[in-house]
Amino acid sequence: MSASTTAPPAVVIGAGPTGLAAAAHLTARGRAVLVLETGPRAAHAVRGWAHVRLFSTWAELTDPAAEKLLAPTGWTRPDPAAYPTGGDWVERYLQPLADVLGDAVRYGATVTGVSRVGRDRIVDADRERQPFTVDYVRADGREERVLASAVIDASGTWTLPSPAGANGLPALGERAAADRIAYRVPDLNDPSARARYAGKRTAVIGSGASAFTALAELAHLAEADDGTGTHAVWVLRRGLSGSTFGGGTADQLPARGALGLAAKAAVDDGHADAVTGFRTDAVERAADGRVVLVGDDGRRLDPVDEVVVLTGLRPDLSFLSELRLGLDERLQAPVALAPLIDPNQHSCGTIYPHGHRELTHPESGVYLVGMKSYGRAPTFLAMTGYEQVRSVAAAVAGDLEAADRVELTLPDTGVCGGAGLYDEADADANAGQGGGCCTPTPRLVQLGVGAPAAVAQEGPAGCC
Repeated sequence: MSASTTAPPAVVIGAGPTGLAAAAHLTARGRAVLVLETGPRAAHAVRGWAHVRLFSTWAELTDPAAEKLLAPTGWTRPDPAAYPTGGDWVERYLQPLADVLGDAVRYGATVTGVSRVGRDRIVDADRERQPFTVDYVRADGREERVLASAVIDASGTWTLPSPAGANGLPALGERAAADRIAYRVPDLNDPSARARYAGKRTAVIGSGASAFTALAELAHLAEADDGTGTHAVWVLRRGLSGSTFGGGTADQLPARGALGLAAKAAVDDGHADAVTGFRTDAVERAADGRVVLVGDDGRRLDPVDEVVVLTGLRPDLSFLSELRLGLDERLQAPVALAPLIDPNQHSCGTIYPHGHRELTHPESGVYLVGMKSYGRAPTFLAMTGYEQVRSVAAAVAGDLEAADRVELTLPDTGVCGGAGLYDEADADANAGQGGGCCTPTPRLVQLGVGAPAAVAQEGPAGCC
């Protein structure tokens, strides 16, 4: 397509929950849309955690515009009160939605660059009148380019898990120990994964819903006939406090609250040790080939067979380098959105619903939405993404009145705490006195998780 032909489509990057919802809203408004998905099928990232149960119900996981597209096909809305797994979400909603969109979804298309026709990021002249160019690579290696009237990046953060190193960089030796390290919640129903962790000593690094889920799964394995000897070491950068385990019974998403309570309630069951105030600086090999974690204070943990790193996710901004983005220097989220989602201040439920105005950039017509819009903040919910793209689609279509409306109320929660880089060990005792200035005193406590294996969370990183 050349610049002289009819107006190019809006290009959506990613055929996951938010990207498909964006396409549904644009379609409902009569706008041409093209979705570029790197995987061979819809929701490639969600399929990577298909075994994990979400902590949102079906009522909170389907988008109204998408439901309208699906209705004529005979699609049946799942029980709104049920909690699906990632696999359920794909098979019963996301793939059917992609199928309805048909040729508007292009699979095996990995976006490698986005720019303006004839303009790199330094050229001002006539910039906003030029369409976007979106370069991508097909699965067979062919390079292709399409023009776009707007670009909605819903590619998420799944491809870039954060490393074990507490400074945001891989710990020394982390790459060399890659054969012993995983960055996803293990699927212990898979025979090969089960064999990898059964009877082994596994370090779990992280303090959010993914870490809770991994601990619960390992505890369940320890109680199984084939899991004798399975033990976990929970590595936390902070001390333990009342907020460590989330919102509990105060969480209006009950399954999310139960996820933290499952870990807290089983502290004395003995399935894991929790090491607090430990910031990983190096990963070393023991003489027997196992892994030793070394803290930035010089402490060395006992050797473990495996390490599961669940320290969050981060956005891939590499293919957007020729666009003029306005991103917060800490969260890598849009500057107007960042104060609303700062995990040092907000839980998932205290985030005010937002839309196109908070998602705009100096480069007009480009939007980062869904998980990617939150940058490194872990407080994202699917409902938030659906509201984002409803507003963005309206703005792209020129309906600013609809774009500026707020059509979402989020459930309240106390689940999200701050980054906790140097929180005091007893955070509750210092409530209202500001953040601690000192490294928490290291503590070793017993943690056992007596929760069932099917533990709910919101996506791969959860909310917090």
